[in-house]
This record gives sequence, C-alpha cells and structure tokens, in this order.
Amino acid sequence: MYVIIVYDVKVERVNKIKSFLRQYLYWIQNSVFEGDLTKSEFKKVENGLKDIIEEEEDSVIIYKMIMEESFTRNVLGVEKAPINEIL
Repeated sequence: MYVIIVYDVKVERVNKIKSFLRQYLYWIQNSVFEGDLTKSEFKKVENGLKDIIEEEEDSVIIYKMIMEESFTRNVLGVEKAPINEIL
C-alpha cells in the first residue's frame, strides 16, 4: 500500500519521529513522509509512532492508498526531496 504520513508534534519529538520514519519511508518535506509499505511494515510504523507520540499533545495523520492508480501527485514550486520512484 502507498502511505502518506503527516505529523505535528512537540519540538522535543520531531527528530525521533523523523529518524523513525526514515527507516521505512521517503522524507518529502518538513513533517511529511511517503512511500510503499507492506502490511507488516505498516503495522510496525503505526505501532512505532504510537510509542513515540504523546496522544494528548501530538497529531499524526496517515493516508493509505490501496491502489496507486487512485491518486496523482503534483508538486507546485520546489520539490524539496525529489524521488524518482514515486508515482
């Protein structure tokens, strides 16, 4: 499945989140990651994020796309982290 994760967390957890997500996904720009994950990788990412964040203070939104054909990706302006393998 193709996943886009956006987050808004307290400053003291930003680097933890970024380091964790870089193990599984591509960093696109500040607080945004995307890429393909298997079901087991997705579970690891979801559980890992739950372990890092404080649910009363932080926000993480995960968009899951089952079929790549169901969306398009357009970049306006500068693409901060270009990835050739992305749709």
